[in-house]
Amino acid sequence: MDDPTAFSYPPIDPTTFDVIIIGTGLPESILAAASSAAGNTVLHLDPNPFYGSHFSSLPLSDVPSFLLSHSHAVPLPLDVLTTPSPSDAVLVPVDLTTRPVYSHIEISSHSHSTDLLEHSRKFNLDLAGPRVLFCADSAVDLMLKSGANQYVEFKNVDGTYVCGGDGKLSSVPDSRSAVFKDASLGLMEKNRLGSFFKLVEGHLKGTGSDGGRRISEEDLERPFVEFLDKIRLSTEIKSIIMYAIAMADYDQDKLEGCRSVLKTKDGINRLALYHSSVGRFHNALGALIYPIYGQGELCQAFCRRAAVKGCLYVLRMQVKALLVDKESGSCKGAKLASGQDLFSNEMVLGPSFMTLSPLANSSPDFLQAKFTDIGRGVRGKVARGICITNSSLKTDVSTCLVVFPPKCHINPSSSDRFVVYLSTLCDDDIQGKKSLHAAMNTIFSVPISETPENSSNDKSEDTEVKPTLLWSALYIQEMTTGSFDSFRFTPMPDGNLNYNDLLDAIKELFHKMFPEEEFFPETTFSQLDDAGELAPSELAPSPNDDSLDS
Repeated sequence: MDDPTAFSYPPIDPTTFDVIIIGTGLPESILAAASSAAGNTVLHLDPNPFYGSHFSSLPLSDVPSFLLSHSHAVPLPLDVLTTPSPSDAVLVPVDLTTRPVYSHIEISSHSHSTDLLEHSRKFNLDLAGPRVLFCADSAVDLMLKSGANQYVEFKNVDGTYVCGGDGKLSSVPDSRSAVFKDASLGLMEKNRLGSFFKLVEGHLKGTGSDGGRRISEEDLERPFVEFLDKIRLSTEIKSIIMYAIAMADYDQDKLEGCRSVLKTKDGINRLALYHSSVGRFHNALGALIYPIYGQGELCQAFCRRAAVKGCLYVLRMQVKALLVDKESGSCKGAKLASGQDLFSNEMVLGPSFMTLSPLANSSPDFLQAKFTDIGRGVRGKVARGICITNSSLKTDVSTCLVVFPPKCHINPSSSDRFVVYLSTLCDDDIQGKKSLHAAMNTIFSVPISETPENSSNDKSEDTEVKPTLLWSALYIQEMTTGSFDSFRFTPMPDGNLNYNDLLDAIKELFHKMFPEEEFFPETTFSQLDDAGELAPSELAPSPNDDSLDS
């Protein structure tokens, strides 16, 4: 990657902004767009030469260096102790460091072919994968409301499957019509599953499946798995509903030790989201869509919306320190690597930054204590894997979602080769890596030597051929919740397939900063075209567009 300190910039003018945001990850990019839409002056900085930070989609050749660069802390010392502010207050520079957010990084090349290296710029690999968007979820609604959808092109996810213990993929029926078309289900299973979908639809419409009865309040508060047992669904069907449609993270069959028990009311709401997503757009017939050039395009889309509203962008710009009022301890600005001081009462930092205590002789005791334990709450870890294969997991399907109950999600997407993303929540780093390896051993064939005859695909009993693994990157990523007090940090990517929790955190941060402002006021954008499609703009960005550079 390019060295961000190797570039020289003219002084930024003006020097005072309503908001300064450091990092162009998805939370920071949405916040920049929302702040600009509310009429605020915004400066958006990033030390990287690309948009997206930990939410970016990078070429294959750039992934290892990015992961390794964020696997250890990098201090950025300052020599200057105090600086004047526009209000004549004395500001103390508080040094920044980038803290480690990735660990146990394992990069492997399973092919001696030069093909991958020669075409590495054709691969856009999601650092925070797997991710998909439900057609009816809040992230899509936000893109439509903000106009960010004009800058992203999407493709339909062709199918969703559940992987059994034998490695076979079973399709996920997402509606009553799909149930009766599924040849893998027996007549009794079809009848029970069809009745279940009818019950859910009736409950959501407020009528009940028998003309008046709804799901009882008692059943809504009980664990979802118990409700599915009550209506006598088979183990296989329960697994599909629980993990492939309701997207439960933890093993719900072991309620006593389950870290997050899914209640029936929440499971029903997730089924409703899935069902309402199917067929919402005429050019996306399934429930799920995916940005053609990777999830990093979402960051660029919101950055473009912010730029249209006047947000100023500067990439390759390192921030050396925050400028803190010596008396009150409030953050008032930033000191850039160029030596320039910029000022704002609202400073937002990406999740990989961390503040260091100011020097003892430069600040009072209360300010020293304020910086002792500053940071974000860590709520766990997620083990991630990026794999490149020679074929799709499912014949004739280029883009699909595969769920390994109860934890592992896999999302292949097509290019000249096929990319498979894996993730699993974990508390223990070693166990997280073991789970990734177990999934890979189930669905891939790994060449044992460079000779073609020894690199042939394994075949299962029914002669299905496993994709051959060509390259992989496995790593453990720390998840953080963000901090929205006097020092505002955005969260790291979480372990969900969607962005709902992240959007809730962004809205919370926005309303703390601007309690009187609306989060993306209604616009006059034509949100849907005449055909009811999520219409991509003719201005859709290329995979590595840097046109917003200052």
